[in-house]
Amino acid sequence: YNGVPDRCGEAWLLSGVAGSETHVTNGFLAGNTINELVTVYMADLVGEEVFNRYGDEFPVLIKIIDANQWLSVQVHPDDALAMERHGMSGKTEMWYIIDAEPDAALISGLATGIDRNGFLLATETGNINKVLHYEKAEPGDIFYTPAGQVHAIGPGILLAEIQQTSDITYRIYDWDRKDKQGNSRELHLNEALDAIDYTPVDKVRTEYKPGKNKTVPLVNSEYFNTSFIWLTHGLKKDYGMLDAFVILLAVEGEGWIESTGERYPLKKGEAILLPATIAETSIFAIGTLKLLEVTI
Repeated sequence: YNGVPDRCGEAWLLSGVAGSETHVTNGFLAGNTINELVTVYMADLVGEEVFNRYGDEFPVLIKIIDANQWLSVQVHPDDALAMERHGMSGKTEMWYIIDAEPDAALISGLATGIDRNGFLLATETGNINKVLHYEKAEPGDIFYTPAGQVHAIGPGILLAEIQQTSDITYRIYDWDRKDKQGNSRELHLNEALDAIDYTPVDKVRTEYKPGKNKTVPLVNSEYFNTSFIWLTHGLKKDYGMLDAFVILLAVEGEGWIESTGERYPLKKGEAILLPATIAETSIFAIGTLKLLEVTI
C-alpha cells in the first residue's frame, strides 16, 4: 500500500509465494509460514496427490483486491512459458465480485477479431484501450481467467481472487499514469506478445444458480476447484474422500466453523485452511454467511 495505511488495495490472505508467505495466526503453530507447514506435515496438510505434484510450495494463492481506479492491463504466462522463462508455474485465476459500484466494469479478453498483428498495431498507435473487451461487473459475478487471457480490474470493484501460486505478471498498459517523479511504470509488451492467447472468448462470465444452504460448483480446473456456499443456518460437510486441503473464504456475513471439537469464528474477508486429514466439518451462519470453498 505504498506506506499509506488508509490505501491498501490488495491483501494476500493465503500465500505460498516465496518472500510473501502467509503466517499462521492462531494455535500452537502461530508464526509459522504456510510452506513450513507443508514441509513438516506434507500430505497430511495438502493431500497425497497434491504434495506429489507441488512439493513444499502451497499451490493456491487467495487475494482480496479493492480497486479505486483502473488497474493495469496485464496477462500471465501459462505453465510452459513460465517454466521456460522464469522456472516456475504460470498463473490461471478466477474472480468473485464481492461488491461493485453502479456501472463498474472490468476487462476480460480482447475485442472480437483482434489477432496478434491487430494487437501489436494498437500498442504502437496508442489505441490499446480500443481492442479490449469490457464487461460490466456486479456483486456475485464470476470471471474465470486462464493464463494467456488479457484482463484488468476497473474502479469501484471489490473482489476475491483465487489463483495459482505465482506472481508473474506482464504489464501491457497502465492508462498513461506517471508517478510523482514523472516516470511511467515498466511495461512488458515483448514478453506479453507470446503469452497472449488470441483465441476469441465467447463467454467470459461463469453462470451459476446460487441456492441457500447447499454447495454450488463454480469453477473446475486443473489448478483449483471453487464452489459457492450461501448459508442461513448450519451445513455439515464431509471431506473424507477428498484427499486435499480445503479453504473456506468468507465473502459476506459472518459465522463459525466447528471441526475436531473446536470452534473457529469466520467473517467477511477472512479465510480458514482445513488440512486434508480433516473429514467432517460443520459451518454455521450468524444471519447470513456466503463462502467460497476452494480445493484441488
